[in-house]
Amino acid sequence: MDSGEAVTLPHMVKDSWGRPLRSLRISVTDRCNLRCQYCMPEENYVWLPRENLLTFEEIALLTNMFSDQGIDRVRITGGEPLLRNNVAELIRMLRQNPCIQDIAMTTNGVLLSEQAQALFDAGLHRVTVSLDTLKPERFKSLTRRDTLDQVFEGIASVGRVGFSGLKLDTVTMKGYNEDELIPLLEYGKQVKGEVRFIEYMDVGGANDWSADKVLSRKEILKVVSEYYGTVEHVEEVSSAPAQRFRLPDGTTFGIISSTTMPFCSTCDRSRLTADGMWYLCLYAKSGLDLRKPLRMGRSREDIRSIIQSVWETRKDRGAEERKELEQVSGRGRYIDIDRLRKDPHLEMHARGG
Repeated sequence: MDSGEAVTLPHMVKDSWGRPLRSLRISVTDRCNLRCQYCMPEENYVWLPRENLLTFEEIALLTNMFSDQGIDRVRITGGEPLLRNNVAELIRMLRQNPCIQDIAMTTNGVLLSEQAQALFDAGLHRVTVSLDTLKPERFKSLTRRDTLDQVFEGIASVGRVGFSGLKLDTVTMKGYNEDELIPLLEYGKQVKGEVRFIEYMDVGGANDWSADKVLSRKEILKVVSEYYGTVEHVEEVSSAPAQRFRLPDGTTFGIISSTTMPFCSTCDRSRLTADGMWYLCLYAKSGLDLRKPLRMGRSREDIRSIIQSVWETRKDRGAEERKELEQVSGRGRYIDIDRLRKDPHLEMHARGG
């Protein structure tokens, strides 16, 4: 990939809906240094046993097997991925795979400034930073931590070390940050980052989701257009989760409307947890253990066949099924707290959000 030579990509495996296996989100840890209300609001959780966590060599090997089936995009996630020691080394390993065309990372930004240069030097392509508010007290209330200045410094370091394509992910919630849509867009202009507003999702169970907290795509566009004027929808062929829009001055932003306008029919993403569980959908309640066959010494061809056969029978459309409940019985808690405590994989932070 680095030599500039053309790469012939393998044939993409497709599921029962014709969706290709193309994008893999890799969680490198289930731990986080924040306690955001919409993700992991409790101080203590049942953590994945450290001895079960995949080594970087195992992650790279599994990624190679996924790329044999069509994966060409990887996103490194957590928890908070920068809590995993020397994660830049994993980036270097992944860059050795000529089929992987894009490696991105989603981080809360707290530790980013001290690691940005190493990540850039290792070959990471893009960085997405979660940023839900610009107000220190509001940030502290949401995250139970007083580290907003560190996040701002992390964002500043992205451009300073040479990254381009910065994205800022904002979970929008009524009663919390609906008054900051415009300030966040203006901040994005300052730091040359594209803001992506994300509708509050009801994954996991500890986040106490309710429909009246969801600030919808329609409501977001109304606020933005009332301030800036005509907002143009950017027409593009993409399986990316965000629909993109353009302001009159040319600034672009995105909206990920998984709650009110699910896009399951074009979803090509799956998730690999830090301990090797493979989930075909963010809403999936069960996954496939790939660590076990890997550590048992099963051949690369055997594990590739497992990946292919599982994806080919994939029928997951979790966001659409949750949406349909609005017309039937309502959207209550997705997973009971007692069940969450028994299986840490069921929380969003364990599977990369």
